[in-house]
Amino acid sequence: MATSIVDPPVLLERRTRRFIALAVICLGELLVVLDNTIVNVALPSIGVELATGVSGLQWVVDAYTLTFAGLLLAFGNLGDRYGRRRMLIIGLLGVAVMSIGGALSESMSSVIAARAAMGIFAAAVFPATLALIINIFTDKRERALAIAAWTAMAGFAIAIGPISGGWLLEHFSWHSVFWINVPVALIAMAATLIWVPESRSAQAGRLDLPGIALSIAGITLLVWAIIEAPRYGWLSTTTLCVAALGIVLLAAFIVWELRSSAPILDMRLFRNRRFSMPALAIAVGYFSMFGFLFLITQYFQGVREYTPLEFGIASLPFAFSVAIGAPIATLLATRVGTTPVIVFGLLLTGSGLYLGGQVTVDSGYATDVLPSMVSMALGLAIVQGPATESIMSSLPLDEAGAGSAVNDTTREIGGTLGVAVLGSIVASYYTTRVAPLIDRVPAGMMNSDERSLVQASPLSVLEMRKRELAPFFAAQRENLITAMKTAALQGSHAASLVAAAAVVVCALIVAIFLPWGAQQGESVLLGWRKSTESSDS
Repeated sequence: MATSIVDPPVLLERRTRRFIALAVICLGELLVVLDNTIVNVALPSIGVELATGVSGLQWVVDAYTLTFAGLLLAFGNLGDRYGRRRMLIIGLLGVAVMSIGGALSESMSSVIAARAAMGIFAAAVFPATLALIINIFTDKRERALAIAAWTAMAGFAIAIGPISGGWLLEHFSWHSVFWINVPVALIAMAATLIWVPESRSAQAGRLDLPGIALSIAGITLLVWAIIEAPRYGWLSTTTLCVAALGIVLLAAFIVWELRSSAPILDMRLFRNRRFSMPALAIAVGYFSMFGFLFLITQYFQGVREYTPLEFGIASLPFAFSVAIGAPIATLLATRVGTTPVIVFGLLLTGSGLYLGGQVTVDSGYATDVLPSMVSMALGLAIVQGPATESIMSSLPLDEAGAGSAVNDTTREIGGTLGVAVLGSIVASYYTTRVAPLIDRVPAGMMNSDERSLVQASPLSVLEMRKRELAPFFAAQRENLITAMKTAALQGSHAASLVAAAAVVVCALIVAIFLPWGAQQGESVLLGWRKSTESSDS
Protein backbone atom coordinates (compact mmCIF):
# COMPACT_ATOMS: atom_id res chain seq x y z
CA MET A 1 0.00 0.00 0.00
CA ALA A 2 1.39 3.38 -1.01
CA THR A 3 2.20 5.86 1.73
CA SER A 4 1.74 9.57 1.13
CA ILE A 5 4.74 11.53 2.31
CA VAL A 6 4.78 15.34 2.35
CA ASP A 7 8.17 16.91 1.78
CA PRO A 8 9.59 18.79 4.81
CA PRO A 9 9.89 22.05 2.83
CA VAL A 10 6.17 21.85 2.02
CA LEU A 11 5.33 21.26 5.68
CA LEU A 12 7.49 24.21 6.65
CA GLU A 13 5.77 26.43 4.09
CA ARG A 14 2.32 25.42 5.37
CA ARG A 15 3.39 26.07 8.95
CA THR A 16 4.80 29.46 7.98
CA ARG A 17 1.58 30.43 6.21
CA ARG A 18 -0.44 29.41 9.27
CA PHE A 19 1.56 31.64 11.56
CA ILE A 20 1.52 34.54 9.10
CA ALA A 21 -2.27 34.17 9.02
CA LEU A 22 -2.24 34.21 12.83
CA ALA A 23 -0.29 37.48 12.82
CA VAL A 24 -2.81 39.05 10.40
CA ILE A 25 -5.77 37.83 12.45
CA CYS A 26 -4.20 39.23 15.61
CA LEU A 27 -3.84 42.60 13.86
CA GLY A 28 -7.62 42.66 13.40
CA GLU A 29 -8.04 41.79 17.07
CA LEU A 30 -5.57 44.55 17.96
CA LEU A 31 -7.75 47.13 16.22
CA VAL A 32 -10.85 46.15 18.21
CA VAL A 33 -9.14 46.08 21.61
CA LEU A 34 -7.04 49.17 20.87
CA ASP A 35 -10.16 51.18 20.17
CA ASN A 36 -11.40 50.52 23.69
CA THR A 37 -8.14 51.30 25.50
CA ILE A 38 -7.11 54.33 23.48
CA VAL A 39 -10.45 56.07 23.99
CA ASN A 40 -10.06 55.87 27.79
CA VAL A 41 -7.11 58.26 27.57
CA ALA A 42 -9.19 60.72 25.54
CA LEU A 43 -12.14 60.76 27.95
CA PRO A 44 -11.00 63.84 29.91
CA SER A 45 -10.44 65.84 26.71
CA ILE A 46 -13.79 64.73 25.29
CA GLY A 47 -15.55 65.49 28.59
CA VAL A 48 -14.14 69.02 28.87
CA GLU A 49 -14.50 70.03 25.21
CA LEU A 50 -18.02 68.64 24.84
CA ALA A 51 -19.07 69.59 28.41
CA THR A 52 -20.23 66.20 29.68
CA GLY A 53 -20.01 64.42 33.02
CA VAL A 54 -19.31 60.85 34.18
CA SER A 55 -22.57 59.57 32.67
CA GLY A 56 -21.70 60.91 29.22
CA LEU A 57 -18.21 59.45 29.41
CA GLN A 58 -19.65 56.09 30.46
CA TRP A 59 -21.78 56.15 27.32
CA VAL A 60 -18.74 56.90 25.15
CA VAL A 61 -17.32 53.59 26.41
CA ASP A 62 -20.54 51.60 26.70
CA ALA A 63 -22.13 52.66 23.37
CA TYR A 64 -19.34 50.67 21.72
CA THR A 65 -19.47 47.67 24.05
CA LEU A 66 -23.29 47.46 24.03
CA THR A 67 -23.62 47.10 20.26
CA PHE A 68 -20.50 44.95 20.27
CA ALA A 69 -21.85 42.56 22.90
CA GLY A 70 -25.36 42.54 21.45
CA LEU A 71 -24.30 41.54 17.94
CA LEU A 72 -21.40 39.16 18.61
CA LEU A 73 -23.69 36.14 18.60
CA ALA A 74 -25.36 37.23 15.36
CA PHE A 75 -22.07 37.84 13.54
CA GLY A 76 -20.62 34.60 14.90
CA ASN A 77 -23.56 32.79 13.34
CA LEU A 78 -23.21 34.74 10.08
CA GLY A 79 -19.49 33.91 9.95
CA ASP A 80 -20.24 30.21 10.34
CA ARG A 81 -22.84 30.51 7.58
CA TYR A 82 -21.27 32.83 4.98
CA GLY A 83 -17.56 32.74 5.77
CA ARG A 84 -15.47 33.96 8.69
CA ARG A 85 -12.89 35.74 6.54
CA ARG A 86 -15.70 37.57 4.76
CA MET A 87 -17.12 38.78 8.09
CA LEU A 88 -13.63 39.85 9.19
CA ILE A 89 -13.15 41.98 6.06
CA ILE A 90 -16.62 43.55 6.32
CA GLY A 91 -16.00 44.37 9.96
CA LEU A 92 -12.60 45.96 9.31
CA LEU A 93 -14.01 48.12 6.51
CA GLY A 94 -16.92 49.22 8.71
CA VAL A 95 -14.66 50.13 11.63
CA ALA A 96 -12.54 52.27 9.29
CA VAL A 97 -15.55 54.14 7.88
CA MET A 98 -17.20 54.71 11.26
CA SER A 99 -13.89 55.85 12.77
CA ILE A 100 -13.86 58.63 10.19
CA GLY A 101 -17.35 59.57 11.39
CA GLY A 102 -16.12 59.69 14.99
CA ALA A 103 -13.10 61.79 14.02
CA LEU A 104 -15.35 64.35 12.34
CA SER A 105 -17.82 64.52 15.28
CA GLU A 106 -18.33 67.83 17.08
CA SER A 107 -21.01 66.88 19.62
CA MET A 108 -21.39 64.27 22.34
CA SER A 109 -24.39 62.68 20.62
CA SER A 110 -22.46 62.20 17.36
CA VAL A 111 -19.44 60.76 19.21
CA ILE A 112 -21.69 58.25 21.00
CA ALA A 113 -23.44 57.38 17.72
CA ALA A 114 -20.10 56.82 15.98
CA ARG A 115 -18.89 54.65 18.84
CA ALA A 116 -22.09 52.56 18.67
CA ALA A 117 -21.66 52.08 14.91
CA MET A 118 -18.02 51.11 15.40
CA GLY A 119 -19.17 48.51 17.93
CA ILE A 120 -21.48 46.97 15.33
CA PHE A 121 -18.64 46.34 12.89
CA ALA A 122 -16.20 45.35 15.64
CA ALA A 123 -18.72 42.60 16.46
CA ALA A 124 -18.12 41.20 12.96
CA VAL A 125 -14.34 41.19 13.51
CA PHE A 126 -13.92 39.61 16.91
CA PRO A 127 -15.71 36.22 16.68
CA ALA A 128 -14.19 35.71 13.22
CA THR A 129 -10.64 36.06 14.61
CA LEU A 130 -10.88 33.25 17.14
CA ALA A 131 -13.01 31.03 14.88
CA LEU A 132 -10.43 31.32 12.10
CA ILE A 133 -7.63 30.42 14.50
CA ILE A 134 -9.48 27.31 15.68
CA ASN A 135 -9.96 26.16 12.08
CA ILE A 136 -6.44 26.99 10.89
CA PHE A 137 -4.64 25.32 13.81
CA THR A 138 -5.87 21.74 14.11
CA ASP A 139 -2.86 20.43 16.08
CA LYS A 140 -3.61 20.63 19.82
CA ARG A 141 -0.25 22.13 20.83
CA GLU A 142 -0.16 24.62 17.96
CA ARG A 143 -3.75 25.63 18.76
CA ALA A 144 -2.83 26.27 22.40
CA LEU A 145 0.09 28.45 21.26
CA ALA A 146 -2.15 30.31 18.81
CA ILE A 147 -4.80 30.98 21.46
CA ALA A 148 -2.04 32.13 23.82
CA ALA A 149 -0.86 34.58 21.14
CA TRP A 150 -4.47 35.73 20.62
CA THR A 151 -4.90 36.46 24.34
CA ALA A 152 -1.46 38.10 24.55
CA MET A 153 -2.42 40.45 21.72
CA ALA A 154 -5.17 41.84 23.92
CA GLY A 155 -2.53 42.68 26.51
CA PHE A 156 -0.34 44.26 23.84
CA ALA A 157 -3.28 46.41 22.72
CA ILE A 158 -3.83 47.49 26.32
CA ALA A 159 -0.11 48.31 26.48
CA ILE A 160 0.07 50.52 23.41
CA GLY A 161 -3.43 52.01 23.81
CA PRO A 162 -2.75 54.47 26.65
CA ILE A 163 0.78 55.35 25.52
CA SER A 164 -0.18 55.90 21.88
CA GLY A 165 -3.32 57.76 22.91
CA GLY A 166 -1.27 59.91 25.27
CA TRP A 167 1.23 60.72 22.53
CA LEU A 168 -1.57 61.60 20.09
CA LEU A 169 -3.25 63.91 22.62
CA GLU A 170 0.06 65.62 23.37
CA HIS A 171 0.33 66.60 19.69
CA PHE A 172 -3.24 66.57 18.33
CA SER A 173 -6.86 66.83 19.50
CA TRP A 174 -8.98 63.95 20.81
CA HIS A 175 -10.23 63.38 17.23
CA SER A 176 -6.89 61.71 16.49
CA VAL A 177 -7.80 58.63 18.56
CA PHE A 178 -10.42 57.90 15.88
CA TRP A 179 -8.20 58.69 12.90
CA ILE A 180 -5.56 56.18 14.04
CA ASN A 181 -7.99 53.30 13.42
CA VAL A 182 -8.25 53.97 9.68
CA PRO A 183 -4.75 52.94 8.47
CA VAL A 184 -4.67 49.96 10.86
CA ALA A 185 -8.00 48.68 9.50
CA LEU A 186 -6.96 49.12 5.86
CA ILE A 187 -3.64 47.32 6.37
CA ALA A 188 -5.42 44.46 8.18
CA MET A 189 -7.97 44.18 5.34
CA ALA A 190 -5.29 43.91 2.65
CA ALA A 191 -3.28 41.34 4.64
CA THR A 192 -6.44 39.29 5.31
CA LEU A 193 -7.20 39.05 1.59
CA ILE A 194 -3.67 37.80 0.91
CA TRP A 195 -2.86 35.49 3.83
CA VAL A 196 -6.00 34.32 5.66
CA PRO A 197 -7.89 31.29 4.26
CA GLU A 198 -11.67 31.24 4.22
CA SER A 199 -13.63 28.83 6.42
CA ARG A 200 -17.30 28.24 7.11
CA SER A 201 -19.51 25.70 8.82
CA ALA A 202 -20.80 22.73 6.84
CA GLN A 203 -24.15 23.20 8.55
CA ALA A 204 -25.66 26.47 9.81
CA GLY A 205 -29.17 27.03 11.09
CA ARG A 206 -31.41 29.98 10.29
CA LEU A 207 -30.64 33.39 11.79
CA ASP A 208 -32.39 33.93 15.12
CA LEU A 209 -33.66 37.51 14.67
CA PRO A 210 -36.05 37.51 17.70
CA GLY A 211 -33.19 36.31 19.92
CA ILE A 212 -30.91 39.08 18.67
CA ALA A 213 -33.58 41.74 19.25
CA LEU A 214 -34.40 40.51 22.76
CA SER A 215 -30.75 40.31 23.82
CA ILE A 216 -29.85 43.79 22.56
CA ALA A 217 -32.96 45.41 24.05
CA GLY A 218 -32.60 43.67 27.43
CA ILE A 219 -28.90 44.43 27.85
CA THR A 220 -29.28 48.05 26.68
CA LEU A 221 -32.15 48.82 29.07
CA LEU A 222 -30.40 47.21 32.04
CA VAL A 223 -27.13 49.07 31.41
CA TRP A 224 -29.00 52.36 30.81
CA ALA A 225 -30.71 51.99 34.19
CA ILE A 226 -27.37 51.39 35.96
CA ILE A 227 -25.54 54.26 34.24
CA GLU A 228 -28.33 56.82 34.72
CA ALA A 229 -29.24 55.73 38.27
CA PRO A 230 -27.05 58.42 39.95
CA ARG A 231 -28.95 61.07 37.98
CA TYR A 232 -32.50 59.80 38.51
CA GLY A 233 -31.94 58.05 41.85
CA TRP A 234 -31.26 54.36 42.44
CA LEU A 235 -34.76 53.79 43.83
CA SER A 236 -36.61 56.18 41.50
CA THR A 237 -39.54 54.99 39.42
CA THR A 238 -37.62 55.58 36.19
CA THR A 239 -34.59 53.53 37.25
CA LEU A 240 -36.58 50.64 38.70
CA CYS A 241 -39.03 50.42 35.79
CA VAL A 242 -36.33 50.50 33.10
CA ALA A 243 -34.21 47.94 34.98
CA ALA A 244 -37.23 45.68 35.50
CA LEU A 245 -38.12 45.86 31.80
CA GLY A 246 -34.54 44.97 30.88
CA ILE A 247 -34.60 41.95 33.20
CA VAL A 248 -37.96 40.82 31.78
CA LEU A 249 -36.62 41.03 28.21
CA LEU A 250 -33.49 39.07 29.15
CA ALA A 251 -35.68 36.42 30.79
CA ALA A 252 -37.77 36.30 27.61
CA PHE A 253 -34.55 35.90 25.63
CA ILE A 254 -33.55 32.86 27.70
CA VAL A 255 -37.01 31.28 27.31
CA TRP A 256 -36.97 31.91 23.57
CA GLU A 257 -33.49 30.44 23.14
CA LEU A 258 -34.47 27.29 25.05
CA ARG A 259 -37.45 26.75 22.74
CA SER A 260 -35.91 27.85 19.43
CA SER A 261 -34.84 25.17 16.94
CA ALA A 262 -31.91 27.36 15.79
CA PRO A 263 -30.98 29.58 18.77
CA ILE A 264 -28.44 32.36 18.45
CA LEU A 265 -27.14 31.20 21.85
CA ASP A 266 -27.47 27.49 22.55
CA MET A 267 -28.35 27.53 26.26
CA ARG A 268 -27.51 23.82 26.47
CA LEU A 269 -23.85 24.80 26.26
CA PHE A 270 -24.06 26.07 29.81
CA ARG A 271 -24.83 22.56 31.07
CA ASN A 272 -21.20 21.76 30.28
CA ARG A 273 -19.27 23.08 33.27
CA ARG A 274 -16.03 23.23 31.25
CA PHE A 275 -17.85 25.78 29.10
CA SER A 276 -20.02 27.65 31.60
CA MET A 277 -17.54 28.08 34.47
CA PRO A 278 -14.73 29.54 32.30
CA ALA A 279 -17.33 31.79 30.64
CA LEU A 280 -18.37 33.05 34.08
CA ALA A 281 -14.72 33.61 35.04
CA ILE A 282 -14.10 35.65 31.87
CA ALA A 283 -17.26 37.73 32.41
CA VAL A 284 -16.33 38.59 36.00
CA GLY A 285 -12.69 39.16 35.03
CA TYR A 286 -13.66 41.66 32.35
CA PHE A 287 -16.22 43.23 34.71
CA SER A 288 -13.30 44.07 36.97
CA MET A 289 -10.86 45.02 34.18
CA PHE A 290 -13.11 47.42 32.24
CA GLY A 291 -14.32 48.95 35.48
CA PHE A 292 -10.75 49.23 36.75
CA LEU A 293 -9.58 50.94 33.55
CA PHE A 294 -12.43 53.43 33.85
CA LEU A 295 -11.58 54.11 37.51
CA ILE A 296 -7.86 54.39 36.87
CA THR A 297 -8.52 57.03 34.21
CA GLN A 298 -10.35 59.09 36.83
CA TYR A 299 -7.54 58.50 39.33
CA PHE A 300 -4.51 59.31 37.21
CA GLN A 301 -5.99 62.24 35.29
CA GLY A 302 -8.45 63.59 37.84
CA VAL A 303 -6.83 62.89 41.22
CA ARG A 304 -3.12 62.80 40.34
CA GLU A 305 -3.54 65.32 37.48
CA TYR A 306 -1.38 63.40 35.01
CA THR A 307 -1.28 64.48 31.38
CA PRO A 308 -2.56 61.90 28.85
CA LEU A 309 1.00 60.88 27.98
CA GLU A 310 1.97 60.56 31.66
CA PHE A 311 -1.13 58.44 32.20
CA GLY A 312 -0.14 56.20 29.27
CA ILE A 313 3.35 55.70 30.68
CA ALA A 314 2.06 55.07 34.22
CA SER A 315 -0.37 52.39 33.00
CA LEU A 316 2.23 50.44 30.98
CA PRO A 317 2.97 47.92 33.80
CA PHE A 318 -0.72 46.96 33.85
CA ALA A 319 -0.70 46.33 30.12
CA PHE A 320 2.59 44.45 29.96
CA SER A 321 1.49 42.22 32.84
CA VAL A 322 -1.52 41.15 30.76
CA ALA A 323 0.62 40.57 27.67
CA ILE A 324 3.20 38.49 29.55
CA GLY A 325 0.85 36.54 31.82
CA ALA A 326 -1.69 35.32 29.25
CA PRO A 327 0.50 32.98 27.12
CA ILE A 328 2.36 31.63 30.17
CA ALA A 329 -0.91 30.78 31.92
CA THR A 330 -2.34 29.08 28.81
CA LEU A 331 0.65 26.75 28.54
CA LEU A 332 0.71 26.16 32.31
CA ALA A 333 -2.93 25.08 32.24
CA THR A 334 -2.09 22.29 29.78
CA ARG A 335 0.23 20.83 32.45
CA VAL A 336 -1.56 21.38 35.78
CA GLY A 337 -5.16 21.72 34.61
CA THR A 338 -7.47 24.64 33.90
CA THR A 339 -9.25 24.94 37.25
CA PRO A 340 -6.33 25.71 39.59
CA VAL A 341 -4.94 28.27 37.14
CA ILE A 342 -8.29 30.09 36.77
CA VAL A 343 -8.96 30.08 40.52
CA PHE A 344 -5.49 31.44 41.26
CA GLY A 345 -5.92 34.14 38.63
CA LEU A 346 -9.26 35.26 40.07
CA LEU A 347 -7.86 35.46 43.60
CA LEU A 348 -4.87 37.47 42.33
CA THR A 349 -7.27 39.83 40.54
CA GLY A 350 -9.27 40.27 43.74
CA SER A 351 -6.09 41.09 45.66
CA GLY A 352 -5.20 43.78 43.14
CA LEU A 353 -8.66 45.32 43.38
CA TYR A 354 -8.50 45.32 47.18
CA LEU A 355 -5.11 47.05 47.11
CA GLY A 356 -6.53 49.58 44.67
CA GLY A 357 -9.25 50.34 47.18
CA GLN A 358 -6.63 51.47 49.70
CA VAL A 359 -4.96 54.08 47.45
CA THR A 360 -5.10 57.73 48.57
CA VAL A 361 -4.22 61.08 46.99
CA ASP A 362 -0.72 60.93 48.46
CA SER A 363 -0.05 57.22 47.83
CA GLY A 364 3.30 56.46 46.24
CA TYR A 365 3.16 55.14 42.70
CA ALA A 366 5.83 52.45 43.12
CA THR A 367 4.79 51.34 46.62
CA ASP A 368 0.97 51.46 46.43
CA VAL A 369 -0.40 52.01 42.93
CA LEU A 370 1.98 49.74 40.98
CA PRO A 371 1.41 46.56 43.08
CA SER A 372 -2.33 46.99 42.67
CA MET A 373 -2.10 47.35 38.88
CA VAL A 374 0.33 44.46 38.38
CA SER A 375 -1.60 42.07 40.65
CA MET A 376 -4.89 42.86 38.98
CA ALA A 377 -3.45 42.60 35.45
CA LEU A 378 -1.58 39.35 36.06
CA GLY A 379 -4.71 37.85 37.60
CA LEU A 380 -6.81 38.75 34.57
CA ALA A 381 -4.13 37.43 32.20
CA ILE A 382 -3.95 34.14 34.08
CA VAL A 383 -7.74 33.74 33.83
CA GLN A 384 -8.46 34.60 30.22
CA GLY A 385 -6.03 32.33 28.33
CA PRO A 386 -6.91 28.99 29.99
CA ALA A 387 -10.60 29.95 30.17
CA THR A 388 -10.70 30.65 26.42
CA GLU A 389 -8.89 27.39 25.67
CA SER A 390 -11.39 25.47 27.82
CA ILE A 391 -14.38 27.10 26.11
CA MET A 392 -13.14 26.49 22.58
CA SER A 393 -11.97 22.93 23.32
CA SER A 394 -15.53 22.08 24.36
CA LEU A 395 -16.91 22.77 20.86
CA PRO A 396 -16.62 21.10 17.43
CA LEU A 397 -15.04 23.02 14.54
CA ASP A 398 -18.42 23.64 12.87
CA GLU A 399 -19.47 25.67 15.92
CA ALA A 400 -16.23 27.65 16.20
CA GLY A 401 -17.87 30.93 15.22
CA ALA A 402 -20.76 30.53 17.64
CA GLY A 403 -18.41 29.41 20.42
CA SER A 404 -16.07 32.32 19.78
CA ALA A 405 -19.05 34.68 19.85
CA VAL A 406 -20.20 33.30 23.22
CA ASN A 407 -16.67 33.69 24.57
CA ASP A 408 -16.51 37.27 23.31
CA THR A 409 -20.04 38.10 24.44
CA THR A 410 -19.29 37.12 28.03
CA ARG A 411 -16.25 39.42 27.93
CA GLU A 412 -18.15 42.38 26.57
CA ILE A 413 -21.23 42.00 28.75
CA GLY A 414 -18.96 41.73 31.77
CA GLY A 415 -16.97 44.77 30.64
CA THR A 416 -20.08 46.80 29.89
CA LEU A 417 -21.53 46.07 33.32
CA GLY A 418 -18.15 46.83 34.91
CA VAL A 419 -18.08 50.35 33.48
CA ALA A 420 -21.78 50.84 34.25
CA VAL A 421 -21.81 49.52 37.83
CA LEU A 422 -18.42 50.74 39.07
CA GLY A 423 -18.71 54.04 37.21
CA SER A 424 -22.14 54.65 38.71
CA ILE A 425 -20.86 53.95 42.23
CA VAL A 426 -18.16 56.61 41.73
CA ALA A 427 -20.68 59.03 40.21
CA SER A 428 -23.07 58.56 43.14
CA TYR A 429 -20.37 59.23 45.74
CA TYR A 430 -18.92 62.14 43.81
CA THR A 431 -22.16 63.95 42.99
CA THR A 432 -23.58 63.56 46.49
CA ARG A 433 -20.50 65.08 48.14
CA VAL A 434 -19.55 67.75 45.60
CA ALA A 435 -22.98 69.19 44.75
CA PRO A 436 -23.43 71.02 48.13
CA LEU A 437 -19.96 72.55 47.76
CA ILE A 438 -20.72 73.84 44.27
CA ASP A 439 -23.79 75.64 45.59
CA ARG A 440 -21.54 77.69 47.89
CA VAL A 441 -19.06 78.73 45.17
CA PRO A 442 -19.09 82.54 44.55
CA ALA A 443 -20.72 83.67 41.30
CA GLY A 444 -17.48 85.20 40.01
CA MET A 445 -15.52 81.98 40.29
CA MET A 446 -17.34 79.93 37.63
CA ASN A 447 -20.35 80.19 35.33
CA SER A 448 -23.31 77.80 35.20
CA ASP A 449 -21.75 75.53 32.56
CA GLU A 450 -18.55 75.21 34.59
CA ARG A 451 -20.55 74.46 37.73
CA SER A 452 -22.39 71.65 35.93
CA LEU A 453 -19.14 70.18 34.60
CA VAL A 454 -17.38 70.26 37.98
CA GLN A 455 -20.40 68.72 39.67
CA ALA A 456 -20.56 65.94 37.08
CA SER A 457 -16.94 64.77 36.75
CA PRO A 458 -13.67 64.76 38.75
CA LEU A 459 -11.82 65.02 35.43
CA SER A 460 -12.77 68.72 35.37
CA VAL A 461 -9.90 69.29 37.85
CA LEU A 462 -7.57 69.63 34.86
CA GLU A 463 -9.75 72.35 33.33
CA MET A 464 -10.01 74.27 36.61
CA ARG A 465 -6.21 74.36 36.89
CA LYS A 466 -5.97 76.19 33.56
CA ARG A 467 -8.10 79.17 34.63
CA GLU A 468 -6.54 82.39 35.82
CA LEU A 469 -8.28 83.51 39.05
CA ALA A 470 -7.84 86.23 41.61
CA PRO A 471 -5.82 85.13 44.72
CA PHE A 472 -8.98 84.88 46.86
CA PHE A 473 -10.79 82.71 44.32
CA ALA A 474 -7.61 80.69 43.72
CA ALA A 475 -7.52 79.69 47.38
CA GLN A 476 -11.16 78.62 47.25
CA ARG A 477 -10.44 76.70 44.08
CA GLU A 478 -7.75 74.66 45.84
CA ASN A 479 -10.17 73.75 48.63
CA LEU A 480 -12.78 72.71 46.07
CA ILE A 481 -10.25 70.62 44.11
CA THR A 482 -9.21 68.82 47.30
CA ALA A 483 -12.86 68.04 48.03
CA MET A 484 -13.40 66.80 44.45
CA LYS A 485 -10.42 64.45 44.68
CA THR A 486 -11.52 63.13 48.07
CA ALA A 487 -15.05 62.44 46.82
CA ALA A 488 -13.75 60.67 43.69
CA LEU A 489 -11.42 58.50 45.78
CA GLN A 490 -14.18 57.54 48.19
CA GLY A 491 -16.28 56.38 45.26
CA SER A 492 -13.33 54.50 43.76
CA HIS A 493 -12.63 52.77 47.07
CA ALA A 494 -16.22 51.54 47.32
CA ALA A 495 -16.26 50.44 43.66
CA SER A 496 -12.94 48.57 44.05
CA LEU A 497 -14.24 46.64 47.05
CA VAL A 498 -17.44 45.72 45.21
CA ALA A 499 -15.39 44.40 42.28
CA ALA A 500 -13.00 42.53 44.60
CA ALA A 501 -15.94 40.83 46.33
CA ALA A 502 -17.44 39.78 42.98
CA VAL A 503 -14.13 38.26 41.85
CA VAL A 504 -13.60 36.31 45.09
CA VAL A 505 -17.15 34.91 44.97
CA CYS A 506 -16.55 33.87 41.36
CA ALA A 507 -13.30 32.12 42.38
CA LEU A 508 -15.21 30.10 44.99
CA ILE A 509 -17.90 29.11 42.47
CA VAL A 510 -15.31 28.02 39.89
CA ALA A 511 -13.33 26.08 42.53
CA ILE A 512 -16.46 24.18 43.55
CA PHE A 513 -18.11 23.48 40.18
CA LEU A 514 -15.33 23.34 37.56
CA PRO A 515 -13.73 19.85 37.40
CA TRP A 516 -10.11 19.78 38.63
CA GLY A 517 -8.93 17.09 36.21
CA ALA A 518 -6.88 17.87 33.12
CA GLN A 519 -9.39 16.19 30.76
CA GLN A 520 -10.04 18.40 27.76
CA GLY A 521 -10.90 18.44 24.07
CA GLU A 522 -12.74 15.74 22.20
CA SER A 523 -13.26 13.42 25.18
CA VAL A 524 -14.96 16.19 27.11
CA LEU A 525 -17.05 17.11 24.07
CA LEU A 526 -18.09 13.48 23.51
CA GLY A 527 -19.12 13.01 27.13
CA TRP A 528 -21.07 16.25 27.18
CA ARG A 529 -22.84 15.44 23.89
CA LYS A 530 -23.89 12.03 25.22
CA SER A 531 -25.20 13.46 28.50
CA THR A 532 -27.09 16.21 26.65
CA GLU A 533 -28.68 13.79 24.22
CA SER A 534 -29.68 11.49 27.08
CA SER A 535 -31.28 14.29 29.09
CA ASP A 536 -33.11 15.66 26.03
CA SER A 537 -34.50 12.24 25.19
